[in-house]
Amino acid sequence: MSWPRRGTLSLLLFVATCSVGIRVNGQATSSETPAARTHSAMPPTASPGAINTLDFEFFKTRVEPIFLKERAGHAPCYGCHILANRAFHLQALSAGSTTWTDEQSRLNFKSALDQVEPGDVVGSRLLKHPLAPEAGGDPFHSGGRQFDSQNDPDWQMIAEWVRGASTQTSSQSSTGPTVLVYVTNSASDSIDVIDPRTNQVVKAIRGITLPHGIAFSPDGTRLYISNESESVLDIVDRSSGEILNKIPLSGRPNNIAITKDGGRVLVGIRSAAGVVDVIDTASQKRTKSIPVDGSVHNVYVTPDGKYAVSGSIENKAATVIDLETDKTVWEVKFDRPVRPMAFEKGPDGSTNRIFVQLSGVNGFAVVDFAKRAEVARIKLPDQPGGFGSAEGRTGTPSHGIGVAPDGKSLWVNSTIANAVFKYSLPDLKLIGHAKLPQVHSLGRPPTGSVPEWITFTPDSKLIYVSDSGSRSVSVIDTATLKEVATVPVGEVPKRINTQVLR
Repeated sequence: MSWPRRGTLSLLLFVATCSVGIRVNGQATSSETPAARTHSAMPPTASPGAINTLDFEFFKTRVEPIFLKERAGHAPCYGCHILANRAFHLQALSAGSTTWTDEQSRLNFKSALDQVEPGDVVGSRLLKHPLAPEAGGDPFHSGGRQFDSQNDPDWQMIAEWVRGASTQTSSQSSTGPTVLVYVTNSASDSIDVIDPRTNQVVKAIRGITLPHGIAFSPDGTRLYISNESESVLDIVDRSSGEILNKIPLSGRPNNIAITKDGGRVLVGIRSAAGVVDVIDTASQKRTKSIPVDGSVHNVYVTPDGKYAVSGSIENKAATVIDLETDKTVWEVKFDRPVRPMAFEKGPDGSTNRIFVQLSGVNGFAVVDFAKRAEVARIKLPDQPGGFGSAEGRTGTPSHGIGVAPDGKSLWVNSTIANAVFKYSLPDLKLIGHAKLPQVHSLGRPPTGSVPEWITFTPDSKLIYVSDSGSRSVSVIDTATLKEVATVPVGEVPKRINTQVLR
């Protein structure tokens, strides 16, 4: 990796940074502005100084060896960066030595700090400059494209350091489950992966144009993604991001679900008269298409794993499928097209109620699963309001609904309110709402972010809302109803899902 000289001003700033240790100890100098020290997108558990402090031991043990690494088709970074005229300068190894001394590593550390913005992976030159342009890197790097993809393990290791990882937090996190939030960018060819510990995008899976739904194998090794552009189900290796297989579908897909045992992926087919395609995950083949009432917008598996439920916009129906027989067993007809749904578990784990969003309804219908009928309809408050018209979304005023993992609350998006509302369960009492970001267009009043989908962390402490109109994901503290982070993602983010790796 070799960088051109950044000029006298940059060198002076580098000397000042090294001498006072701005990024080493997190202390601000008089030249720092309040804006430079403020990071509004911090997760609630992070301390104010954490974003300004990068760990030396993590750099020395995990990052520094990358600069000496022999990469196929590339000269090691070390070969160029020992030159004195490099903005990122590495110390020359002693004769016969294959590692740096502690003193040399500290000098390398200081030089690396001048090439990063702590907490900002995308804006850090150390990561951006040697990355291939098509993967988001700079147009040219005289040291070549050291990293072809953001999925490269070495690139991810440096990114982890820039996000504030330390040897202590690394060892602590290894003892518990890893949680990742995936969001499909519906008008792009990418799926962004968010780490809830930092609320930063840690990986981008590319090469799937118009991705829609996403589900995970039980062992966490595979991702299943419905691909609208090719009418296939893509099977993706989670670690590498490589597309392993493409399963042809009976028509253009929308959302998907996976059975509790991971043996079948259910794909809602939007273009057909009304079917749910069944993909056997062992043989990786479509084994059947189950007829349902109307082309499918979304398909779900109930909490107990016994049933699948599909929803149709055109036929205004929710159809229940027995997963033991793969036959439809009952349905509920509505007066409006069916949009997203969420499911409430009963005390015995069975499905108690379905909460169904409908076109033209700023709220949701309540279906009693045992009675097989709609028993109530809840209207969201009139205030806040005033959004949706300019965005052309008045026909879908409420899209995105979810029950928190602890089963204590129901969360409902509203485009009209540009907010997400919280209801307690089981009494469906309104608790309050969390505001979502606004979009500020030149010469026009602010518009809403058009929320689309919802997911949670397993502990129910954070909710993630895809903001399709603002190319972002809102992270909301479920206790305080405050947005704690806004994560930039790709074009028109919609479906969003949480993966837990143990």
